[in-house]
Amino acid sequence: MLPRSHLDLIDGPYTAILTTVMPDGQPQTTPVWCNRDGDDVLINTMHSFRKAAHMRANPRVTLLIYDPANPERHIEIRGLVAEMREDGALEHLDQLTQLYMKRPDVYFFGDCVPETEAATHTPIRIRITPQRVRVEG
Repeated sequence: MLPRSHLDLIDGPYTAILTTVMPDGQPQTTPVWCNRDGDDVLINTMHSFRKAAHMRANPRVTLLIYDPANPERHIEIRGLVAEMREDGALEHLDQLTQLYMKRPDVYFFGDCVPETEAATHTPIRIRITPQRVRVEG
C-alpha cells in the first residue's frame, strides 16, 4: 500500500506531521518522528500527552511527511491507530532518537530530554495502519 517511491520519507529522518481529532471535533496537528514496520507506520509519544488521548478516543489520524529540499514531494497517509502499547515503546523511542539525531550512541531520556523526565513520562509506541495514501512529486 505504501509506494516504494516515497518510503524514504517514512524511513526518515524526516519529521512527520500528525493530525488527530480533539473531542470537540477540531483537528490538532503536531510534529512527530516515525519509521515503519512493513506497511504500518510507527510513531511514539508519551502516555499522558494530549495526542495520545485523542488517538485513544478516535483512532482516525493523518500523517504528512515531506522532503524539506523539495516540499512538493510528500506523502499523506490517512489511517487508523491499530495499536498503542507501552511494551517495547522505550526501545522504539531510542531507535527513533538514534535515527533522527544520526548517532547510534544516543537515547531519548538523557540525550533529548533530561533523564529525570523518565520518572514522569511513559512512552507508548503507536502503530498506524494506512487506509488511504496519497503521494506527490
